[in-house]
Amino acid sequence: MTYRVIPVEPFDYVVFGGTGDLARRKLLPALYHRMLDGQIPEESRIVAVSRRKMTDDEYRAMTEEALREFVQPDAGSAEVMQKFLQMLSYRSLDAKADEGWDELCNELGDSNERVRAFYLAVGPDLFDDICRRLGRHCLVTENSRVVIEKPVGRDLASAREVNDAVATAFSESQIFRIDHYLGKETVQNLMALRFANTLFEPLWNSAHIDHVQITVAETLGVGSRGEYYDTSGALRDMMQNHLTQLLCLVAMEPPDVFDANSVRDEKLKVIRALKPIDEDNYERLTVRGQYRAGASDGGAVPGYVEELASGKSRTETFVALKAEVANWRWAGVPFYLRTGKRLAERVSEIVITFRAIPHSIFPRDSGVISQNRLVLRLQPDEGVKQWIMIKDPGPGGMRLNYVPLDMSFAESFEERYPDAYERLLLDVIRGNQTLFMRRDEVEAAWAWIDPIREAWDKDGSAPAAYTAGTWGPSAAIALIERDGRTWHEDTIR
Repeated sequence: MTYRVIPVEPFDYVVFGGTGDLARRKLLPALYHRMLDGQIPEESRIVAVSRRKMTDDEYRAMTEEALREFVQPDAGSAEVMQKFLQMLSYRSLDAKADEGWDELCNELGDSNERVRAFYLAVGPDLFDDICRRLGRHCLVTENSRVVIEKPVGRDLASAREVNDAVATAFSESQIFRIDHYLGKETVQNLMALRFANTLFEPLWNSAHIDHVQITVAETLGVGSRGEYYDTSGALRDMMQNHLTQLLCLVAMEPPDVFDANSVRDEKLKVIRALKPIDEDNYERLTVRGQYRAGASDGGAVPGYVEELASGKSRTETFVALKAEVANWRWAGVPFYLRTGKRLAERVSEIVITFRAIPHSIFPRDSGVISQNRLVLRLQPDEGVKQWIMIKDPGPGGMRLNYVPLDMSFAESFEERYPDAYERLLLDVIRGNQTLFMRRDEVEAAWAWIDPIREAWDKDGSAPAAYTAGTWGPSAAIALIERDGRTWHEDTIR
C-alpha cells in the first residue's frame, strides 16, 4: 500500500529563526522530503531569516550538512539535493530593528497571488516585533499565513497577549498555531477509526469504555534546554497543549463535516466541559515529580537540578492528572494523563480500555479474561493495536489468551510515510487549519490549566522525587491504582 501525493502550487516559505535547531532538525528536512516526493514545485522559494550574517551559499552549505545529518542517507539523489538547495536564500535582519526588512521585501516581491507563509521558529517574545514589522512593511498579503510554535503564552493572560500581537498583522483565518502531535499519522487515524467505521463509535461512551490513558514519556532529560525549561515545566510544556489536544480528539463529538472549524468547535466543547482542578481537589487529582540521578538510555545520568546552573529548582519534570469530561457521553469515565522526562521508555500512546465482560461462561482454568484495549501508538513505531481474548490453538480444552490485532504503519505501508511536520507545513500552504489550534482553544486550555499551577504555587511544596529511568514518582501509581486500575506498561505492549 502506498500513499497518494497531491502537489501544491508554487509558494514562498519565510522561516524566521532559519539557522536554529527547529529549522535544521525538522523544517528543512520536512520540506526536502516533500520535494523528494514531488509535492513541491521547483518554482517555490524558501527564505531563511536570522540575525547571523551569512551569504546564500553559506546557508545552503549549512542546510546540506543538516540534511545529511537528519535525513535518511538513501533519501534522494545529488540532483534532487541541488534542486532543493537552489530554492533556498538567506536574509539577515534583526526582528527588533528596521534594518534588513526592505531587502526581504525586495526578495519576495509584490505578488498577491502566490501563497506566502511566515514560520516563526523563534521565541514568543519576538512574535509581536516580527508581526508588526511584517504589517508595517506591507509583507502580509491576502494569501499570507503565519505559523507560530508553542508555547502560546505561559498562562491565560500572556496567551492573550501573544494572540493579540499576532492579530495586529494577521486575521484568525491566516494564523496557524502548530502542535506537531496533531500531524502524526496515528492521531489522524483516531478520527478515521471512530468516524469511518461502524465498529467503534457505537461503543465510544461511558456505557462501554472504562477509562482512557494518555502517556507522553521521554527518556531524555532537559539537556541544553534547562534554563528555558525551568521557567516552564511539564505542565506548561506538554500538558497544556499536546496531551490536552489528544484528550480532545478522543472525547470530541462527531463534527457535522470534516473541516477546520467544525472539528475545532467540537474540541473546544471538550475543553470547556473538563471538570475544574483547583486548590479544592488538586491533591487527589494531580501528581508532580522531578527526576533525580539514575540510569537512562543505557548509562548513568544526573538529576534535574544538577543540569541547572543554579543547582536548585521546584520545577516539575513529570505530571500525572486524573481528568473528567462532564457531559453525557463521558460522565464518570476517568482520563488519566501523564508526561515526563527521564522515564523508563520513550513512548507516546493513547489507550482506550473497555469495560470488563459482565459474566464469564468459561471455567477458571481457562485463564484470566482481560479487558479489551485499543492502543494507538504515536511514537515510536506508529500503529494501532486492538487487544482481544482468543482461544489458544490446539486440543485439550478451552485455553484463553490475550493477544493484539496489530497494524504497524511501517509494516503495512510499502513506502516511507510523511512525518508530522511534512504534513502540517503543506497544510499551511493549502490553507487547511483542521490540524491547527484556534485562538479560543488555546485560551480555554490555559483557563483549565492555570488553577492547577496556582494551587501548586500556593501549596509551596517541592515536586516528588523519582529516579531517572523509572515511570515517575510512586504517587502517580497510587493515582490510578486507588481506582482499581493500572498504567498500561510494557508488560503487554
